[in-house]
Amino acid sequence: MEQDLSYEGSRSDLKPSRKKPFYRVSGGLRKYLRHYGRETRVPVSYNDLLHFAGSIPLYDSSGNDLLWETVYYEPSDMRELYPALALVYAQLKTEGDTSFLKNLSVARIDYCVFGNSKPFRIRIVNNLNDNYDHFYVKVADASRIYGLELEHILSPNRITYFTDGNTLIEEHIAGIPGDTFIRNHLEDTPFNQTRIAKEFIKFNERCFIRLLGDMRSYNYVVDITPDFEGSQFRLRTIDFDQQSFDGRLDMYRPRCFHENQAFMELSQRYLKAESIKQYQQEERALIVNRLRSSRYRLKELLDPMVREELAPPEKRRQLAGELAAFYGNAAFLQCATMGEIVKLHLKQTLRKILKKIHEDERPFSDYHRK
Repeated sequence: MEQDLSYEGSRSDLKPSRKKPFYRVSGGLRKYLRHYGRETRVPVSYNDLLHFAGSIPLYDSSGNDLLWETVYYEPSDMRELYPALALVYAQLKTEGDTSFLKNLSVARIDYCVFGNSKPFRIRIVNNLNDNYDHFYVKVADASRIYGLELEHILSPNRITYFTDGNTLIEEHIAGIPGDTFIRNHLEDTPFNQTRIAKEFIKFNERCFIRLLGDMRSYNYVVDITPDFEGSQFRLRTIDFDQQSFDGRLDMYRPRCFHENQAFMELSQRYLKAESIKQYQQEERALIVNRLRSSRYRLKELLDPMVREELAPPEKRRQLAGELAAFYGNAAFLQCATMGEIVKLHLKQTLRKILKKIHEDERPFSDYHRK
């Protein structure tokens, strides 16, 4: 069944659950993380960063509150904490090569008081040229880790992160925040709006297929790559907390959020229905190609996921019911976990392409006999 891309007006009431609990990393998921090099020892934990002495609000250049606070620590804590954070950055970026650590320093530590995960953002500066980079320290929530891995396997984007106990270390994903892009750049003439519309359709498809929710405009960034004619665009998720957690189907379709209405209107203005279906199919085919090359890894990820309950039972039942009605497939009603729903949904949405590939790959003798 193809998605209906008609926009049915503003849906400002479409909000995620306010308090999503953290889900423990199970033994099965931990085994997967160790096998694929995602688990490593780090010299600082999320809990260590919570012991700050004070904080001040962080504002942008226009004086707007960014909903982050810059935190500071006692001098004795800083002497231990800052070198340890520089070492974590080396582990994240250079496989632990410490030869250049003397050139790195921590410029700032920010704490996000808004949202579910309450992450710390670490700014690292290269003292030789004042160039800076960021990384994040968060609680190792199982549903977020599944979201990161599904992004790494099924999307065009590679994700660098690792865990240690209850601590999750993530790289910074560069780009213009979606809400800032809509507000300041959407009507810029240098940007090709047809290409932007196309990318929004493909982004909507990626999120829907793997059931990643809450893609409001501030939960993704726009990555712009200059091309020999114009620019290319990619929408990249930066928030994975709502991986298959909500019970409402529309939560997994970015086009349904009021905050993304400008992108949806752009798609309707510049793209015909036939083009929209083409771009949906293109994205599904790309996902299938990635799945084929990483099918064993995906299976090893889904094996523990289907055994875990990553959402309250009522949300799982609601989503199963809405998907069963949407596709006319009662098999969703038999899913006992959100992991089972994700697995079945991948099969449901990609079945046609997978079937065609299997037919195309039949031995020549099969065609000869036929």
